[in-house]
Amino acid sequence: MTEGSDEHEPPWQVYLLRCADDTLYTGVTRDLQRRLRQHNGELVGGASYTRARRPVEVVAAFACDDRSTAQRHEAAIKKLPRQAKLSLATSGLPALPAD
Repeated sequence: MTEGSDEHEPPWQVYLLRCADDTLYTGVTRDLQRRLRQHNGELVGGASYTRARRPVEVVAAFACDDRSTAQRHEAAIKKLPRQAKLSLATSGLPALPAD
């Protein structure tokens, strides 16, 4: 844990959604169930991309140590081709490039 963090806070997650039009969406959150409800329009706050492509479902989700790491994984996933994104459900997160 980093200084000043609450050990009871949920971990950051990077997640991959499949939209109704079979496109993929990647994001980060601390509360995947709430975020999924937002993307599906049950709660306010879903992304405009998924708003027009409902319903959405979770394809893969991975816990990360902190927000920065989750966002770096999100950026790396967004660069992957579609098939590589879909294989994440079985293969895990891609390695992050060295800084």
